[in-house]
Formats: sequence, structure tokens, C-alpha cells
Amino acid sequence: MAKYLAQIIVMGAQVVGRAFARALRQEYAASQAAAEARGRAGQQSAAASSLTGMTLQEAQQILNIATLTPEELQKNYEHLFKVNDKAVGGSFYLQSKVRSLFHFQYGSISVRDSAY
Repeated sequence: MAKYLAQIIVMGAQVVGRAFARALRQEYAASQAAAEARGRAGQQSAAASSLTGMTLQEAQQILNIATLTPEELQKNYEHLFKVNDKAVGGSFYLQSKVRSLFHFQYGSISVRDSAY
């Protein structure tokens, strides 16, 4: 009787072990596929955000512009720069960030316009 019980336990452990190994392989394959997909999309945004630490979309959201027109960009930049001026109780840190965003966006407009 003990012999049969031991065989059942061993067979059960083998079945569970195989199922676990198969699930682990499938999860690893899915993880690799997802990482590869993120890698392709991430290369483009990484190149754009390597200098500023943010993407073009994030910069547009902060500067409150939906389209990249130089007029809107200049207007919003001047407003945010004045509002964050230290003389009126603003933050020099935020003012510096606004300036960096402006130059990042302005460079994006120049690159985009020169491509056409």
C-alpha cells in the first residue's frame, strides 16, 4: 500500500513539475516578446528624451500646446516664464524647466519643418 501511495505522490509531483516548467517557458517567451516590442518603441522616445528627460508629448502637455506652432509655443513660454519669475514669487527651478522645455520644443519644430 505504501509503495502505491509513494508512486502516486511521485507521479503527481512530476505532472505538477512539468506543468510549472511549461508555464514558466510560456511566461518567459511572452516577457521577451513584450520587451522587444517596448524596445522598438522606446528607442525613438529615448533619443528624443535623452537630453531633457522627457518626451515631446510630455513637453507639449506642460507647455499646454496641442500643435507645434511657433506662435503658440512662444506665447505660452513667455506666460509661464513671467509667472515663475522669482521677482513675483515664482520658482527659479520651474522657470529653468520652462526654458528647457521651450528649447526642446523649438528644436522639435525646427527639425520637423526642415524635414518637409
